[in-house]
Amino acid sequence: MTVVKSVLSAVPRWLTEPVPRGRVAAFRTLVYLFVAADLLVFTPWIRDKASIPGDLYQPLFIGRLLPLPTPTPLLVNIIFWALLLLALAAATGRAPRALGWAVFLLYFEWMIIAMSYGKVDHDRFGLLIALAVLPTAGRARHGDRESTEAGGWALRVTQIAVVCTYFLAAWAKLRFGGIEWTTGSVLARAIIRRGTDLADLIAQVPYLLIAAQFGIIAFELLSPLVFVVSSRWRQWVVAFFYSFHLVTIATITISFAPHLVAMTSFLELERLRPIHRLRRLARRPDGDTGPPEMAPETPTAQPSPAVP
Repeated sequence: MTVVKSVLSAVPRWLTEPVPRGRVAAFRTLVYLFVAADLLVFTPWIRDKASIPGDLYQPLFIGRLLPLPTPTPLLVNIIFWALLLLALAAATGRAPRALGWAVFLLYFEWMIIAMSYGKVDHDRFGLLIALAVLPTAGRARHGDRESTEAGGWALRVTQIAVVCTYFLAAWAKLRFGGIEWTTGSVLARAIIRRGTDLADLIAQVPYLLIAAQFGIIAFELLSPLVFVVSSRWRQWVVAFFYSFHLVTIATITISFAPHLVAMTSFLELERLRPIHRLRRLARRPDGDTGPPEMAPETPTAQPSPAVP
């Protein structure tokens, strides 16, 4: 009973473990800038949904529950431009609650529009959770070393969503494909459809794809261990996560970009302070961006040589 009580009391402390405000500020800027990039670079095809007949719109459960309107050209374009402008404004860190909630609601509707035509991607779960919790983190400035429990909670919940993406992906594979998923031709079909030259070389190695499928299942099922290792080893585990996606991009060209952004919640982002440095440079007089110069030394008189 004592063990149970100690565990229950430790969970809230773990969920709200303080982090530097500078880490929250950097994460917030990165997430909102990605939302803007997502609209323009990664998923511009979502705007094409405006020209699709409304009869083909099959909303997700949440879209039927609320209910949300059927996308029209006017609705899609209003959401696109409003989301783009508000995301850029939110990236500055100003009005974190008002702008944060607005961006979350608009992006949530944007994703419902994107995924209500037959295909649902699971790489955006962590990003959506990050957008949902960032407004609760409060104000945070780049380079600020003061600790915040609210910011720690926002990052921790995002981390949990990232790990759930892995673990539940393995659960879905075993639920719908059974253990036969590991010995099937899943990766072979993916390489045929969208493989690279590197993937073609790998596919020629006997049984390597089968071994890779076993490895994927093991990796996804064991992903929650990132929370129980020491902070030093945690960075190595996260580095392995990123390397896994690097190989995925290099072989079957699946980027998981939104997931990779959400996964930066594990990183010590406060060590990267480009915005903070730019502000310091901007405050220097006369636009001087170089290091402060030392005052020239006054030459000292040299003693005259002694006359013999």
